[in-house]
Amino acid sequence: MAECEINGSERQDSQSVAEAPKLSDLFDRGWKIFDEVDNTNDPLASNSVQVRVKRAISMLEETSRMAAQLDLFSPNEELEEIATADLKYLLSPALLGALTMKLTGRDKRLEIVQTARAYFVDFLKRCKDYSISEFHLPESVTESTVPDEAAENAPSTCTPMPSTSNLVAMAAQRQAKIERYSQKKELEARLSDVRRSVESGQADDETSRDFYLLNVRKWVILCLDEVQSIDQEMQILKSMDQMQLGAAQPAKPSRPPMKPFILTKDAMQAQVLGAGYPSLPTMTVDDWYDQHKKHGVLPDHGVPRRVAVDEDTDAKEREEEEKERQAENDDEDSLMKARKWDDWKDDHRRGYGNRQNMG
Repeated sequence: MAECEINGSERQDSQSVAEAPKLSDLFDRGWKIFDEVDNTNDPLASNSVQVRVKRAISMLEETSRMAAQLDLFSPNEELEEIATADLKYLLSPALLGALTMKLTGRDKRLEIVQTARAYFVDFLKRCKDYSISEFHLPESVTESTVPDEAAENAPSTCTPMPSTSNLVAMAAQRQAKIERYSQKKELEARLSDVRRSVESGQADDETSRDFYLLNVRKWVILCLDEVQSIDQEMQILKSMDQMQLGAAQPAKPSRPPMKPFILTKDAMQAQVLGAGYPSLPTMTVDDWYDQHKKHGVLPDHGVPRRVAVDEDTDAKEREEEEKERQAENDDEDSLMKARKWDDWKDDHRRGYGNRQNMG
């Protein structure tokens, strides 16, 4: 009985080992699914496409884990030391990054692009270690997303003018992108010729090696462009998150409404009205004036009016002084005018001819 159980468990183990997918099969299936998703006309957010994307990601993650366990790549070896059959596994991080970028999820977009960037940078570092292509590694996330000090201090309502160094860097990036585009077209033309031999199964070891190396070099160009686009998108996403956090913060509490009160002339009237209306507080005119004066809410505190009255008084005084000065100088015209005015006042009462004051 025990022997039957042991034999049964051994058969199950052998079956599970036989059913376990091989490294090459996992990678080829994941790569094939990526090509199908990349060339499909179905919406990227559709359920069928997202299911295939997640399945391919799972396969390529398992491929990367198995390649790490087998120590297929080492920074101490040269590119020529890598077996031709193992060259294609260099593409695992690049394909994982491209598949991750196809995931949908508006709330998790920042997390998605950060994960994809990590895959792309890992692929580029490995290609840099093996000197597969000549290129500059992208800056780290903290260095590439730190805003310029001038842009930080600039007002939010205007766009800061780029400095001379920024313009030079932008021109260099544009030139590098143009060169990468021409290199990509050249690599794709060479790949189309080599792919026919590999897919037909008639390619020798040298042709297969050239096919995988051309694919790796093409993905170096694609990853450099993707990292540059991701860095720009991350800045936009972080700015949007900050704006949403600012909008979510509660507004400052408004000033509580003013309680009603009865305005009285003096303290005695306040006591009388207060006894009759206990629910409403009372306030004298002096108290109301002092309170508003203390808070500086009075319109003019009476100062302009006093100034106006003083100006009128000064004008009248100057007129009287002028009359007295003319009388002292024995001005005949002034004397005649004054005498006529006195005679007229003797014959007419005050307010004569003022029709506005009629009863």
